[in-house]
Amino acid sequence: MTYLDHNAGTPLHPEVAGFLATAFRQEGPGNPSSVHGAGRAARARLDGARARVARILGRSPREVLFTASGSEACATAVLGLGRGGTMVTSAIEHPCVLLAAARRGTPVLELRPAETGRLEEEALEAALARSEVTLCALQAANNETGVVQPTEALARLARTRGVPSFVDAVQVPGRLPAAFEADAVAYSAHKFGGPAGVGLLAVRRGVLLEPLVPGHQEGGLRGGTPSVVLCEAAALALELAEAARATEAPRLTALRDGFERALLRRPGVRVHGAGAPRLGNTSNLCFPGVDAEALLIALDLEGFAVSVGAACASGTMRPSPVLLAMGVSAADARSSIRISFGPQTSEADVTALRRALDRLLDRS
Repeated sequence: MTYLDHNAGTPLHPEVAGFLATAFRQEGPGNPSSVHGAGRAARARLDGARARVARILGRSPREVLFTASGSEACATAVLGLGRGGTMVTSAIEHPCVLLAAARRGTPVLELRPAETGRLEEEALEAALARSEVTLCALQAANNETGVVQPTEALARLARTRGVPSFVDAVQVPGRLPAAFEADAVAYSAHKFGGPAGVGLLAVRRGVLLEPLVPGHQEGGLRGGTPSVVLCEAAALALELAEAARATEAPRLTALRDGFERALLRRPGVRVHGAGAPRLGNTSNLCFPGVDAEALLIALDLEGFAVSVGAACASGTMRPSPVLLAMGVSAADARSSIRISFGPQTSEADVTALRRALDRLLDRS
C-alpha cells in the first residue's frame, strides 16, 4: 500500500518507533507527581521533554502543556480562553474547534474565506473591531486544502485589541516553522511522525486559561497523569520533523507541483486553493462529474491510500463543509479528493499514482 494520507496521520518516524520500543520496556513505575525517587526521575524526564518542545516552539517550558490529543489541545483553548463573549473563527476550521465553539454557550462568528480558501485580513480586522469579541481562533493551515491562513495578522490584530488568540497548528510541524505569536497554539504528535495519544498546547504566560480537565498536573491547567514515554516521543518527533523541514518541505512541494501540472492537462480538473499559499505536501483536486468516493475505493484497490476530505455516513458522502464554504458547488465537492504526501513519498510513488488516476479517470 502506498500511503498518501499524511494529513490524517503520519507513520511513526523509525527513530521514534525505536525509542518507544525500548522506552516502554525500560520505563519505571514512577508518577511524575510523586515525591519519592521514582517519581522525581519520571518528573525529570517529563520536564526534559517539555524543555525540548519549548525550544522548538519558541516558548518557555512553563508555557507548554501536554494533552492526550490535538483535539483536546484545541478544545482546551477554545473552551478555556476568553470566556463570556463572542468568539471569532472561520467556517473552515477543523470540526474539533467548531464543535468546541458551539459548547461555549456564547455567540460564534464564523468568517467565510475567499474562493482561494484563505481568510482575508480585512475580514479579520473588521470582526476583531467588535467590542464583544473575547477570543479569535484560526487554523494555521487547512487540513483538507493545505491553504495557509494569515495567523501572523491574527496575532497582531488580536493583541492590539486585547483579545486572546488561538491557532490550530496541527498540520504545521515539518512543513512550516512551528513557532507562532498567538497566545495559544495546538499541535498533535501523530501529524509529525510521533505517536497518537499525545498533543501539545503552548499557552503564553499571563494568559488566563480555564482547564478543560481539572487537576493539579500541568501547572493546574490539565489534570491527569501524563504518559512520560509518549511525551518524550512527541519531543523527539518534533525535533526530527524540524531538523528535516529545510530539505523535506521543498522536496514535497516539487513532487506536489509536478503531480498537479500533469493532472491539470486533463479537461476540467481543478486544484482547490491553488490561488493561495499552501502546504507543499497537500493537493485537493476536483474531477468534475466523478464520484470521489468511488474513485477513492478504486485507488484503494490499486494500492493507494488517499482521502475524500469529507465525512461518510450511512453510505452517503456529505459534501465537505470546507469546500462549500469556499464557494465550491456540492456536486464538485463530491468530486474532490485529497492527496497528502509525506517523508516516505517518492517520485516513483507520485508517478504511479498519476498513472493510476489516468487509467481510472479514462474509464469513468
